[in-house]
Parts: sequence; structure tokens; C-alpha cells
Amino acid sequence: MNATNGINADFFDALADIEKEKGIPKADMLEKIRQALLAALRKDSPAAEDRMVVDVDEEKKRIAMYVRKDVVETVEDPDIELTPEEAQRFVRRAEVGDTVNVPMDTRKFGRIAAQAAKQVIIQGIREAERSQVYQEFSTKGHEILTGTVARVDPVRGSVTLHLGAGSEYTEAVMPGDERVPGEVLREGDMVRVYVIDVRKMGSGPQVRVSRTHPGLVKRLFELEVPEIMDGTVEIKSIAREPGSRTKIAVWSSDPEVEPIGACVGPRGGRVGAVVKELHDEKIDIVKYSEDPCEYVAAALSPSSVTKVEFLDDSKVCRVIVPDNQLSLAIGKEGQNVRLAARLTGFKIDIKPESFEG
Repeated sequence: MNATNGINADFFDALADIEKEKGIPKADMLEKIRQALLAALRKDSPAAEDRMVVDVDEEKKRIAMYVRKDVVETVEDPDIELTPEEAQRFVRRAEVGDTVNVPMDTRKFGRIAAQAAKQVIIQGIREAERSQVYQEFSTKGHEILTGTVARVDPVRGSVTLHLGAGSEYTEAVMPGDERVPGEVLREGDMVRVYVIDVRKMGSGPQVRVSRTHPGLVKRLFELEVPEIMDGTVEIKSIAREPGSRTKIAVWSSDPEVEPIGACVGPRGGRVGAVVKELHDEKIDIVKYSEDPCEYVAAALSPSSVTKVEFLDDSKVCRVIVPDNQLSLAIGKEGQNVRLAARLTGFKIDIKPESFEG
């Protein structure tokens, strides 16, 4: 049998090239093409839809299409029947009662075959590219990437970014609630973002990113502080109110390395780089302690603390501060004590020294 018009040996070679370049198995592509051809044939000839056969011979590099017809004395339905004389054109010794494969008119179905193959290949390449993007970005969850602002939705506040350079980019979405309040982003701006997650969607993988996630602060410090990257200094906790203030608790496994100093850096250069990236968001770096009283006192920095005592409930503590430090300990609109509570995991009740008097 001749290969179907529009599908020849070059076509099989092209599939082999696609397999090498895109990683799409040739056998999978051929099976999808076979199924697409069957669907096209059945649609065109509904009377014989259950008798259609598409034969893909990868070794001989050909595709042939048949309709299975019964050999009968008297033909009542030419779509599925033929006489012995007609059948013997295809099978020399065909006789009544046999079933023979009658080749389809390739001139009629050559265009259908070529179009079906084209659609399957295009779809296969798209699926492969989506899979590659998903595989690439699924390993980058909770990492920092640099993106270029492509679009800003003025109604929803969401931002579409391009991750990558030139035409080889992947779109990422930053929902409105993942944007830093008051931060102005314009098309063309380069911005660092934190990858929240990568989801498989019908239209392809969706990369969701954030500028408000505490993980962004953590990753920025890892980039700036070698002692964090090598594990000497550990970030124990982060509490953040994006665009305003962040508290970060750090601890050192090496007595010779002062964790706060390591994070601040020479002349404040390390923390300064993080602050600049976060558009002047204030950052308090405090020393973590396994002693909850010491930890709470440090978390309330820059306020000084006179005493910390835990009440019957171990998650609740009362903090005594000098009278002139009360407003500093509480912070503007309660921000300082609120962040300290989130950083330590304790509920903090602040009282002035005069309260005890």
C-alpha cells in the first residue's frame, strides 16, 4: 500500500527530530496521529465508522487507511460490503464470508491526514513545552527570581511578569494581595519576586509570585550574608508587615560569629542592600534565644525591657518597660508589639514600671 498523501518518509524523519529536540516520544505522537485520523475518517463516513482501520508502520515509514468490508453475493450496503470480484482486487482468493481491508482513496483523505498530523504535532509540542516549563519552575518554588513587569492590571492590581530574557520567557502572575502596599510598579521595571508555587493549568503552568511573602526577606538575606548561606547563621523566625517593617530573629552555631553583626555587615552594607530591594522597608534584626524571656525582650527592640514574666498560660507573658519606653515598645498603632508577638509566637502584654509601683 502507498503511504497516505501528505505523510511520507520525510514526515517520520521530522517526528524523530522533534523527539530529539523536544523530548516528545515518536511512538506517542504516531499513536495520537492514528487516533486523530480514525476520528476524521469516522466523521466523514459514519456508516462505516466501526470498520475504519488506520495502520501505522514505523519501520516502513508509511501510514495507510482502510475500511473493513464483508464479501457478499449481493451488495446491499456498499459502505461495508463488496462482491467477490471486487474483493479479489485486494485479496486474490477472497470469497463470500471473508472480510477484507479495502484501502481508502488517499487523494480524498490525504489532506485530512496531513491536517490531523499537523494539529497533533503542534499540540504535542505545546504540551511538551508546558511540561518543560512546569518541571523547570516546580524546582524553583520558594526561591527568588528576577522578572520584568509586562502588565499591570489597574482594577485588580495584579501584575504579569516575564521571567527570562528576550523571547525565551515564562509568564508569572503576582496577585494584587501579593503586592507591597504603596509600591509602584510600571511596565519594564525589573523586580525580584518570591515564587509561591507553580500550578498545572489547562492553558499551561501558572507561576505565582509574591513581593509580600516573608520568604522574600529570608532569601534576600541568604544572598547578601555568606554566613547564612553556609549555615553558620540561621534565620529562626520572620514577622513582616510588607512595605512598613520586618523583624527577623537570627542565631549563630559558631560562638565566634555574632549573628546580628553578620547580617548587618560592614558599615551596614548587607542589611542596607536588603532594605534597598524592599524600597526602604524598616528591618529589625534581633538575636534568637532559647530562653523565652530573653527572646521576647530582644524582639521588642528598639525598646528596652525591665522584666519579662510568663503567666499561667505559657504562651502569654507580661513585659515591664520603663515608663518613657512604653510608646516605643508598643510602636505606632501597636506595630512593634504586634510584630514581636508574631516573631516569638507569644502573646505579649506590655505594662509600664509604674504599673507595678
